[in-house]
Amino acid sequence: MARVPRSRGAVCGVLLILLGAWGALAPFVGHYVHVAYVPDNGWHLTSGRLYLSVVPGALALLGGLLAAAASNRGVGGFGAFIAALGGAWFVLGVSATKAFASSISPGSPLGGSLGSLSAAQRTFVEQAAFFTGTGVLILFFAALALGRFAVVGVRDAELAAEEEEPDGEGLEQDIGYPATTGQYTTGQYTTTESIYPGQSSGPGPLRGPG
Repeated sequence: MARVPRSRGAVCGVLLILLGAWGALAPFVGHYVHVAYVPDNGWHLTSGRLYLSVVPGALALLGGLLAAAASNRGVGGFGAFIAALGGAWFVLGVSATKAFASSISPGSPLGGSLGSLSAAQRTFVEQAAFFTGTGVLILFFAALALGRFAVVGVRDAELAAEEEEPDGEGLEQDIGYPATTGQYTTGQYTTTESIYPGQSSGPGPLRGPG
């Protein structure tokens, strides 16, 4: 039962697309809403922005596209899996690069008070919006999509049944001749049977109701 309805991963797929797009673009557009990491000079590509935002965001977006359009269980599951990888990198990437590749850095949050937000609150919002919060949401919807593609539902069974050949067509292919249909009436009962070349026609035994 590899075939699934296209609607199976549609909602999760669309949300993964939106989250992936935000994660990839956040470093470049965040300063417009006063949420940013230094350097906050707009469309300037750095190694940190590339490896910590653009790459995992692209993985989540691509996974969302596959999950949203998939009519095959394997394709949808693969899309959800690579989206989950992108979400996990959003969560762990900053810490991992700080420990193993210090040349790759996202910069530092702008911080400072903003409106009703204190400096600590603004820093938390920036970290969540750019990395951890986005990553957790991507992981959640990717896991949800994986679960939906793993479940075999009633609709899946119906699609599998539609792919099976009807009994009449199967018999026709087995013997190599088309079947004809004959009807015989005896009293109040009527029977219908398939007749093949070389088979004598005639009513078979009749049975009453039940």
